[in-house]
Amino acid sequence: MDLRERIALLLLGLLLMQLANANLVFPVERKFKAPHQSLGAIKDHDAHRRGRFLSAVDIPLGGNGLPSSNGLYFTKIALGSPTKDFHVQVDTGSDILWVNCVGCSACPKKSGLGMDLALYDPSESNTSKLVPCDDDFCTTMYDGPISGCNQDMSCPYSITYGDGSTTTGSYMKDYLTFDKVNGNLHTVPGNGTVIFGCGAKQSGTLSKSSDESLDGIIGFGQSNSSALSQLAASGKVKKIFSHCLDNIKGGGIFSIGEVVQPKFNTTSLVPRMAHYNVIMKDMEVGGDPIQLPTDIFDSSNGRGTIIDSGTTLAYLPASVYEQLVEKILAHQTDLKLYLVEEQFTCFRYTDNLDKGFPVVKFHFEEGLTLTAYPHDYMFLFKDDMWCIGWQKSMTQTRDGRDIILLGDLVLSNKLVVYDLENMVIGWTDYNCSSSIKVKDDATGSVYTVGAHNLSSASTVLIGRMLTFFLLIIAMLST
Repeated sequence: MDLRERIALLLLGLLLMQLANANLVFPVERKFKAPHQSLGAIKDHDAHRRGRFLSAVDIPLGGNGLPSSNGLYFTKIALGSPTKDFHVQVDTGSDILWVNCVGCSACPKKSGLGMDLALYDPSESNTSKLVPCDDDFCTTMYDGPISGCNQDMSCPYSITYGDGSTTTGSYMKDYLTFDKVNGNLHTVPGNGTVIFGCGAKQSGTLSKSSDESLDGIIGFGQSNSSALSQLAASGKVKKIFSHCLDNIKGGGIFSIGEVVQPKFNTTSLVPRMAHYNVIMKDMEVGGDPIQLPTDIFDSSNGRGTIIDSGTTLAYLPASVYEQLVEKILAHQTDLKLYLVEEQFTCFRYTDNLDKGFPVVKFHFEEGLTLTAYPHDYMFLFKDDMWCIGWQKSMTQTRDGRDIILLGDLVLSNKLVVYDLENMVIGWTDYNCSSSIKVKDDATGSVYTVGAHNLSSASTVLIGRMLTFFLLIIAMLST
């Protein structure tokens, strides 16, 4: 090997080391835009999502009970080498990354979101590998060897959602490409290897060309099968992510890594749950407490309150909802109420919402409080017509318990941090159009991740956009 070859190899090695020590980002868009989106469509979306949310995932020979949902956000990712772009739903309530694949039966052909749908073709990627049925990932997913497994058999996946739709196919392994953050508000390309589902057949809503059709789903759930968990298991990331949703100016931040600024308080996550559940202790409206049914909020039932950024509204048991709305409207007794689309309580109001209506507070274990201001829990329907976003929970668990689900209605304008290493979740009121600071453990550096809005040149402007940044803290291999 001559001197020039040695220098070239050295430079290549230094470049690879720099990329390995960088951070990753990707943008995410919001599907729906308020106030012009049909209110019924928002409720329908949440209803489909909760239906999927509460169903165990149907995986042959057992499984992890992986749930899934449509979600409100989507991002453009790239798979393979050379890379190919895919638009996938981003969901904190599901675990698997999957995309529709070439030869797929009954996959959607068009999307009302404005982008061209794509199909993953393993033969077009130089780094694509089929996951065999005896692979450790596969046997872990199925809690043991698959019956009839042989050297020519791939590892199958099959998910049945609560609305009856299904996705089936085989697991693949390939590069997942992001933009890495390697400085304050600066990125470079980078990638990591992940196992994901290659969809061969879809049914139900997943097979139809509609306004919500996308190329797949990327889950940020707690299971070992999630892309986040895979990257964490390989030692590349901390199993911590956060988001900040700005419903005032639009835009926001999604990050993976330890948040060092701003500071926030936390409460414990209920263990052994498929989703992010916390224990609510009490509620108040303008300082006036609400009577909570003990059989729902008692921590001994092991469920708690669901924190779900993929749901637009917030859902409460009927008895809680009725008390809440009554106490809110008691501050303006002369309002003329309208029932919009037979489900939303609305009224005309031209004054300052935050001065005219009370603050709602949720108190959780370990002293963590979630505050919902009037401008959070009310939304403009048209002109000066405002509607109350709180909704009665129409969904129950299998044993008949009502579901308490807090979505964007109360999570907006807050930095929410999911720390799966310490099994806690926390938040703080925050200006989501600003920036946060995340620590790179490998170097000790602290990087600034700012809020962004996607432009029409990047993928598609659809509704009230939310840009997520994914910041992955990479570590040098030893």
